[in-house]
Amino acid sequence: MTTTESVSLAPDDGRARRNVVILALASAILGAQMPVHFVLGGLSGQILAENKALATLPISATVFCSMFAAPVVALLMGRYGRRAGFFIGVAGGGAGAALNAVALLLGSFPLLLAGSALIGVYMAAQGQYRFAAADTASPAYRPKAISYVMAGGLAAAIIGPQMIVPLAREALAPVPFAGAYVATALLNLFAAPLLLLLDIPRPPRRPKGAPSGRPMREILAEPRVRAAMICAMVSYALMNLVMTATPLAVVGCGFSPDMAGSIVSAHVLAMFAPSFFTGHLIARFGAERIVLAGLALLGLTAVVALSGTGTFEFFVALVLLGIGWNFGFIGATDMLTAGQRPEERAKVQGLNDFLVFGLVTIASLSSGALLNGFESVEAGWDAVNIAVAPFLTLAVVTLIWLKFRRRGA
Repeated sequence: MTTTESVSLAPDDGRARRNVVILALASAILGAQMPVHFVLGGLSGQILAENKALATLPISATVFCSMFAAPVVALLMGRYGRRAGFFIGVAGGGAGAALNAVALLLGSFPLLLAGSALIGVYMAAQGQYRFAAADTASPAYRPKAISYVMAGGLAAAIIGPQMIVPLAREALAPVPFAGAYVATALLNLFAAPLLLLLDIPRPPRRPKGAPSGRPMREILAEPRVRAAMICAMVSYALMNLVMTATPLAVVGCGFSPDMAGSIVSAHVLAMFAPSFFTGHLIARFGAERIVLAGLALLGLTAVVALSGTGTFEFFVALVLLGIGWNFGFIGATDMLTAGQRPEERAKVQGLNDFLVFGLVTIASLSSGALLNGFESVEAGWDAVNIAVAPFLTLAVVTLIWLKFRRRGA
């Protein structure tokens, strides 16, 4: 047995493995509400919004709320423990889904925005699953723990778009999609007790006046931390930019909502299926190389999407988009956790997710405006994919800068 394997099988990792299983199940079951909302949020907005350029505003409201909820949830977890923050997320997700169902029944776009914003509280809490997986893991097991928890999204991709959406979307006919949101609200209610099984110690209470690790400016002065945050922001934002526009583009090009759901489902599967081996790739090749591979795949996504608007191009582009996000985001998460101390987790992770969801908010707002800002859906879809280039360039240049900075040091 190698030294690395010996470390990964340390006694502490028994607890970590148990927590990983629970967090992966939570990601699979509770996480199914996110692909449901990403499929139906824009389509619901298209029905209720008078100005169709605002169709993706419900998705933007979700991400915008998660931007501000992320640091709050992280700080609450730092004070009261992970479970407390996760239950706050479940409450937000359940209430938001129920409110969206009411909004569709009443035909109220503002109510749809309010419900979608509440779903952002769940999104912020779910973003902490990957960090929670690392809390009790040894350094050798950490990238695998993060990766395995992210793999729970694979089941979410099936439960959400392939089960909840087709089985429940017409349950309250003739009002479309309201039944799927009711089913999502019930999902939160019945799956929440799973989180009670987590065994992550509550952080020790700091003595009054004691510092909470290094000042943030000192942490951000570390090149690896800055690079990790930038790559996480770009990976998530570009994925959201393209994915948010996809259901509207697919339907706008003459295909059915079921086809849009199948394409988004393939995308979500591609987001999480690689997680079974992403951690192993990071352990072998290093996080920076895996992030760079993810960014390359995101660039290839735009190339394929610009080549046509048939179902083949949509499927291939969205699969590449999912794999690129997986490599970029998991790799950046490992880079970030390696650059922080235990007492700094709450503030560093909170700031990271605030910045990530901040750029994702801009991306989701831009998605609808770009898609509906041209004479044809095809032209708008091209504009969405061309917008990928400058952000991708920023992330790649940042990684190159980090490499030369290390070499110079």
